[in-house]
Amino acid sequence: MMLAPDRLFDPEPVQKAAALELYALVRDLPIVSPHGHVDPSLFSDSARTFGNPVELLIQPDHYVLRMLYSQHISYESLLTKEDPRQVWQIFADNFYLYRATPSGMWLEHSLESVFGVSEKLTGESAGRLYDQIDAALKAPEFTPRALFKQLRIEVLATTDAAADPLTHHQAMRASGWDGRIIPTFRPDAVTNLSAPGWRQNIEALSAASGVNITGYASYIAALEQRRAFFRSLGATATDTATLIPDSTPLAPAQAESIFQRALRGQSNSGDAERFSAHMLFEMARMSVDDGLVMQLHPGSYRNHNPQIYARYGADRGFDIPVSAEFTRNLVPLLEQFGNHPNFSLLLFTLDETTYARELAPLAGAYPAVKLGPPWWFHDSWNGMRRYFDQVMETAGMYNTAGFNDDTRAFLSIPARHDVWRRAAANWLAGLQVRHVIDRQDAESMAVDLATGLAKKAYRL
Repeated sequence: MMLAPDRLFDPEPVQKAAALELYALVRDLPIVSPHGHVDPSLFSDSARTFGNPVELLIQPDHYVLRMLYSQHISYESLLTKEDPRQVWQIFADNFYLYRATPSGMWLEHSLESVFGVSEKLTGESAGRLYDQIDAALKAPEFTPRALFKQLRIEVLATTDAAADPLTHHQAMRASGWDGRIIPTFRPDAVTNLSAPGWRQNIEALSAASGVNITGYASYIAALEQRRAFFRSLGATATDTATLIPDSTPLAPAQAESIFQRALRGQSNSGDAERFSAHMLFEMARMSVDDGLVMQLHPGSYRNHNPQIYARYGADRGFDIPVSAEFTRNLVPLLEQFGNHPNFSLLLFTLDETTYARELAPLAGAYPAVKLGPPWWFHDSWNGMRRYFDQVMETAGMYNTAGFNDDTRAFLSIPARHDVWRRAAANWLAGLQVRHVIDRQDAESMAVDLATGLAKKAYRL
């Protein structure tokens, strides 16, 4: 198979040579992964393993699953635990589907660089490669903790519900292991009144915080207690998803009234929209108080396929982008907090049309705002190229937040960061050969894009 060392770089010889030199500076830098969804239980015990190749490379990765399902391959056949070799055979028979996709690039990187696979994955080679990977996973150097070190991961942030007891994070600390894995506070299940099981989620929040939630004031106190607990285990950020980034606050009496209706099971869609907007404002207020960086990523229609959601739950590849408006919706929040020295707001989007029109100008003006990287469906070579072209001149590179991988699939982390570092080196090389920047600036910018910006933006 053999990954080409100059893959993804511009074919023009002068720019390619400059890009290769810049990439060599950052290729082996430690990985800073400040936003993702890797299961922390993988690292809570030194004896924990990844299981088999299917459990590692296929089943946790919704990018992989959605492509196969789009070709009429059932989730039943992919998610079964009974016969992993059969799941692997299905995957191998259909591996051609990932040609010229980010998933294909990440998978090939993982197979070759981590497991030493030197032939293409096909239906014919499936059995041999399964045995090769499976044998490796049984070796002590392929445990999650060992690979965390081998892959040079400096810090890894997980994403955790507000009521999560963070048992695995506590176990990691108690074990004395020196790998840095930190939680991220995700409040959506208790701030979105329309979230499935909202009332039960409030009960879990009450139990986890030790605060008897009987009204809006005690609800806020419980959230603040949980944020403090997350911070005690190393958290530096929160993570909020919403369909619309409206940030209009409510008067205290209005918030109390809506919250009481929700407790009684009498809220409506209007209540949910108004309360979500208010809680976006409140999350910003709390971040000013406690210093947690606030991540906001609106514009995803969640669980678009109701049949798949009903049978298999969330995160199966059916979160679909919708348009989002930031400039007007964020006025209340930024008017109150956008100039505050202790507030940091990282904005992400699935709607690329807002990059140049809204997000880059906002990040280039408000001291509290940073623009997140090309993300989710745009975490790709072309998505990164478009991002550099659309945002950097207006926002300025130092008003962006570097890169995050936002992945559930642990082994895709180094592959995704490698693509970003190549894309960044190629962009900077283009500026260098056009004499927009000099070599010294290009080298400094390459290091910042690889690690420095993310460390600063996430206060790591």
